[in-house]
Amino acid sequence: MSNWLVTGISRGFGKQLSEELLKNGHRVAGTTRNGLSDLRHANLTVFKLDVTNPEDVHAAVLDIIETVGPIDVVVNNAGFGMVGAVEEVSPDEARHVFATNVFGTLNVIQAVLPSLREQRSGLIINFSSVGGMAGSAGFGIYNATKFAVEGMSEALALEVNPFGIRVMIVEPGYFRTEFLSSQSMSKAERVIEDYASTAGVTRANVGSRDGSQSGDPAKAVQVIIAAAESEFPPLRLPLGADAFARIDEKIAKVQSDMAAWRERATATAFEP
Repeated sequence: MSNWLVTGISRGFGKQLSEELLKNGHRVAGTTRNGLSDLRHANLTVFKLDVTNPEDVHAAVLDIIETVGPIDVVVNNAGFGMVGAVEEVSPDEARHVFATNVFGTLNVIQAVLPSLREQRSGLIINFSSVGGMAGSAGFGIYNATKFAVEGMSEALALEVNPFGIRVMIVEPGYFRTEFLSSQSMSKAERVIEDYASTAGVTRANVGSRDGSQSGDPAKAVQVIIAAAESEFPPLRLPLGADAFARIDEKIAKVQSDMAAWRERATATAFEP
């Protein structure tokens, strides 16, 4: 039995993961914005938490440790999506999604690290997305938040490795959670007709795809738990055949660009 802190357990992967963890005999400290959850289990304790408020986060983590005990695994799952062309998303809309997806993750990491460093162990799981590895028209600002989570996680893994703390980035493709629903996906208020054939297509399709995604979240969370409990958790864990396909395509494109320009772009040093 281990103690897991999971943010955002009201729906989606957070809820599914918590259910599987409880089924497997683990203790879960789950958080929601209002402190309520329809999950019921003797090993579940629900805490009210707004991840965008650093003071709230630090106080909640201290309360969780005092109530549940030392944390073994931290799962930064809380977040939401934003649809709109980069030009369409207002600064306030962008700041709102960054506040949760990036700074919310940062707040939780900074709050839990003192105790993890003291115990010289732990695993931090940060939810990214295949959109944290490859951009898509209409998801530019969401992509930006997940690219930020990826970069922060890579650096964090190097920083905390000497303390026996591991970091894992989860990169799901399309799974049948509520992520594409209006509860988890915001749309930019501004619409520019010039983007109808690119970001506009994404905007139009988001709602219609909800509930028809090929990925089974119940199977996905089993993979997450297996990876977390393995001797060497991977830094990156793509989930779903679509995620692997898009990441493979991205890597191939990067390699192609590098090969085409390597000779000229590397001949940029001062002459001896």
